Amino acid sequence: MNPLVAPESQPRDARTALSVNLNKVALLRNTRHLGIPSVIRAAEQVLNAGAQGITVHPRPDERHIRAEDVHALAEFLKAWPQAEYNIEGNPFHNLIGFIEAVRPHQATFVPDNVEQFTSDHGWNLPADLERLVPVIQQTKALGVRVSLFMDPIPEAMAHAAQAGADRVELYTEAYARAFGTADEDAVLAQYVRAAEAALAAGLGINAGHDLNRDNLTRFLREVPGVAEVSIGHALIADALELGYTETVRDYQRCIQRAFAPEAAAR
Repeated sequence: MNPLVAPESQPRDARTALSVNLNKVALLRNTRHLGIPSVIRAAEQVLNAGAQGITVHPRPDERHIRAEDVHALAEFLKAWPQAEYNIEGNPFHNLIGFIEAVRPHQATFVPDNVEQFTSDHGWNLPADLERLVPVIQQTKALGVRVSLFMDPIPEAMAHAAQAGADRVELYTEAYARAFGTADEDAVLAQYVRAAEAALAAGLGINAGHDLNRDNLTRFLREVPGVAEVSIGHALIADALELGYTETVRDYQRCIQRAFAPEAAAR
């Protein structure tokens, strides 16, 4: 059993962890044969700057994260026992092999297909329940926490718990798309209801996809119990301008503002 897999109770005022997705670092590296930018160096810098974890999503075509990256990061993170390692992917493609080999702290199951450009929907529960249960059980038997990538559908959260998941990762593209528009409040309310349903079902809550420095604070201020956010594209894009260190620190400031006393009073 992994010692860093914590109980899923999450007080409302607990600070949300930041896990940095390194896929886009690998994507840029893969355009040449020089090994730069380095995925390991990126991991070292974001952890030194205060990130609490590293996320990778190794796809079967290795368009960004490659198999050797998954193993190299697992070896690198042995020197960072306080940091969590989250591996995302479809458990019916190549993900289970990585889980068995490196035993990350968390496996996030995502229902993408091989050709998919990026993750764009969550699991369909209860329709996917029967096939998910065996791979969830297999993964948890290895001491790895399981999170299911889910759309913000409150009624689906009890089914995620029934499947044996420990957490759900709320797919936040709809919120990011609505941010700053007349639909923002209504869309965010849907995430609040989904999070409340997840907590009521005994699930922990993660969130990710298109969260950024503009929209992150409000999301965490309003949505209860978010244990972790996984952020890649926006964070790496910001790092091109600001550098890894200042970017991670700025995302941490966004998180801190969400949990500041003045925010809680609003």
